Amino acid sequence: MATLDTATGIISDRTREMTQQSVWRAMRPDDLGHVHAIGVHVHPSYPERIEVYQERLRLYPNGCYVFEINNEIYGYVISHPWHPMRPPKLDSLVVAMPTFPATFYIHDLALLPQARGNGAGAGAVDVLVDHAQAIGLADISLVAVNNSLPFWRGQGFETISDDAITATLSSYDDDAQFMVRTLDI
Repeated sequence: MATLDTATGIISDRTREMTQQSVWRAMRPDDLGHVHAIGVHVHPSYPERIEVYQERLRLYPNGCYVFEINNEIYGYVISHPWHPMRPPKLDSLVVAMPTFPATFYIHDLALLPQARGNGAGAGAVDVLVDHAQAIGLADISLVAVNNSLPFWRGQGFETISDDAITATLSSYDDDAQFMVRTLDI
């Protein structure tokens, strides 16, 4: 089970010993160059300006983390409270967080290939689930891309089809899927 140390902003997996020193930690503004570069590498078909990352970090730092292995950044997660059934369009600024959010939205979870397969993605999802429950939200939502449906299904997410969401998904591509995981609150 992954846990968040609120004093340090570090997510750790206490059930798994790793041969390398790896940790999720709170994202800082000086990480954004690395975060953007990883996004470009992992999601070349879904480009976003660095301003999108900057805005999400500024508006909701409690949902932004980087994954480090031996003090080098190999991934990130950007997430925040949001409106239900209304994912933001790709490469769009949101301007402000909603006053009365009803979902916790995972904007992006990206890991470089060498950082995959060690439970880092699932550990980040565990912490985001705990955070969403702690702030009283009923579900977590996301747009799945890059053939990531099996990963997200393994994390308890289900695909939701809705005509209103289809217009937003067109800013991604035909393979993008809106997914939701209901939480116990």
